Amino acid sequence: MAYWALKVLLTPIFHLLWRVKVEGREHVPEHGPAVLAANHQSFCDSFFLPLVVRRKVTFLAKAEYFDVWRTAWFFRAAGQIPIRRGGGSASERALATAREVLSTGRLLGLYPEGTRSVDGKVHRGRTGVAGLSREVGVPVIPVGILGTEAVQPVGSRVMRPFHTVIIRFGAPMQMTPAADPDDPMADHDHSICRKFTDDVMREIARLSERGYVDEYVPKRGHT
Repeated sequence: MAYWALKVLLTPIFHLLWRVKVEGREHVPEHGPAVLAANHQSFCDSFFLPLVVRRKVTFLAKAEYFDVWRTAWFFRAAGQIPIRRGGGSASERALATAREVLSTGRLLGLYPEGTRSVDGKVHRGRTGVAGLSREVGVPVIPVGILGTEAVQPVGSRVMRPFHTVIIRFGAPMQMTPAADPDDPMADHDHSICRKFTDDVMREIARLSERGYVDEYVPKRGHT
């Protein structure tokens, strides 16, 4: 209930303060599970994307957002799920949570780059998005987000009004399902997952009108 109350409250405010354009919304399924895979350039991406989708979108949000009262209230009210970042068991827990969300027929929002890009490019994605499509048998909807870096640049706590934001949805993309759903790793080929992820990221780059870099987003403070 809190999610829809927030949406009813914020939608007219956002449309008053920003010119929000949506393209390709018909590609988002009306029912059933799917992954919305978007480029990530600003904290407010997670505000604008759910705003234009008629269904509830569940994001796996950084657990650090729940540690700060200024953002914790919003993420809790919006029903977002805290995830501690890192490799190994942390990554496995994140993927297990994502599978659980999709298995209940919900929409899952993901940023395959793993963190915000600050150079104006779309970078190499993590193959978890391909694994989810393959193991759970769900479509991946590539999403290009334009304009949010002007609304709230990285490091800014203020959203600047009167900018145009475009959310552009592409056609669904889907991995071939695992031959044995009970043992999805039995016929796993990482190279196929890598190619699928690269194709998704290139489509996201096209939709967001950004160049594509076949390298992971550099750690903050590195070039």
